[in-house]
Amino acid sequence: MAVKNIKLGQVWRQDESGKDFLVTKVYTEVFTQYAVLRPAEVNAPNVPGVKVKVAKSADGVALPGFTFTQEGAF
Repeated sequence: MAVKNIKLGQVWRQDESGKDFLVTKVYTEVFTQYAVLRPAEVNAPNVPGVKVKVAKSADGVALPGFTFTQEGAF
């Protein structure tokens, strides 16, 4: 699912596992944008972040393998 842009604090659900992840960092390397996600769980500070390349399309941006879960919020 595409959104206008990726923001800190957004919650995305991993398609494979069904677990929710929180966007903790968004940054750009050369011409590519990345998002760092952490599980939206109590043990999140102890779990390494997941780096995901942001996919851009005419509809907006998305995180491959993840679905935006806050429909209507952004």
